[in-house]
Amino acid sequence: MSVDFRKLKSFVKVVDAGSVSRAAGLLRTAQPALSQQIAALESHFKHKLLLRSNHGIVPTEAGLILYRHAQLLLKQIEQAQIDIDQSTKALAGRVSIGLATYSASSTLSLPILKEMSTLHPQIIVHINDSFGHVLSELIMTGKMDMAMIYGSGPIKGVKLQPLFREELYLVSRAEQAGKKQGDEPLPLSALADVKLLLPSQGHFLRRLIDESLARARVTPNVVSEIESVSALGAAVTEGLGSTILPASVAASASSFEGVEVRRLIRPAIEATVSLCVSDHLPLSEPALATRSVLLTVVEKLMRGHPQGIRAV
Repeated sequence: MSVDFRKLKSFVKVVDAGSVSRAAGLLRTAQPALSQQIAALESHFKHKLLLRSNHGIVPTEAGLILYRHAQLLLKQIEQAQIDIDQSTKALAGRVSIGLATYSASSTLSLPILKEMSTLHPQIIVHINDSFGHVLSELIMTGKMDMAMIYGSGPIKGVKLQPLFREELYLVSRAEQAGKKQGDEPLPLSALADVKLLLPSQGHFLRRLIDESLARARVTPNVVSEIESVSALGAAVTEGLGSTILPASVAASASSFEGVEVRRLIRPAIEATVSLCVSDHLPLSEPALATRSVLLTVVEKLMRGHPQGIRAV
């Protein structure tokens, strides 16, 4: 005979009720069947567990010990059932994610959506990688749940978790570049006469590029300011100029097909990409699940050792 939870539950109910007949009524089972279960327990443990008295049925010393253990076991199995039921309940809600434009983070939108569709199909994911928004401000005011942004320094109202560093490359039309990807790096001083297509001066990358060129004592020859990845790619492939971007963006955007990418040095241009969340507004359960997926996607990205991206 094996001790199962049904017999233990019956035993506890008999002790609590002080009567086999009352316990049988509470359990909605026949009294003879309940008595057989108690007898089976006594046979298994080789001890008398219950005694009849003028006040009904009371446990023996052995019965009291089994009663305490049975209560613990039944509580544990009840909690296990609750945890299992909770694990199968799908999280639902809406979560918004901002992705820095002209960043490797923008290439993660499809992997994030795929993972969320598989793991949390009832969470509606809103992805914003458009220009014209300061993502940290949207996080600070609660208009967005989280974002991957450039920067690692303190920003009031938000917390930043550095994820990776990405290096910027010169991206040009193939016949204009004169060099193939993988050739020797190009010093920034060589960009003095290169027509550049860059984001506007309010963009983080533009400020970073301008500062790096200034350190190399180069005045950039900016012929257009473009705040659209597809438009920028089309302009580069048409030969209107070159741009400076993470290699991952040029490799993933279809509008950059056929371009050549060359590393820039002296100085190299690098930027940190961080996960940004509010420092005063807690994340909802769907948002916490989404953050976990986002970090997993970033981890998979890093394991692939993509060009120009390295750990912080």
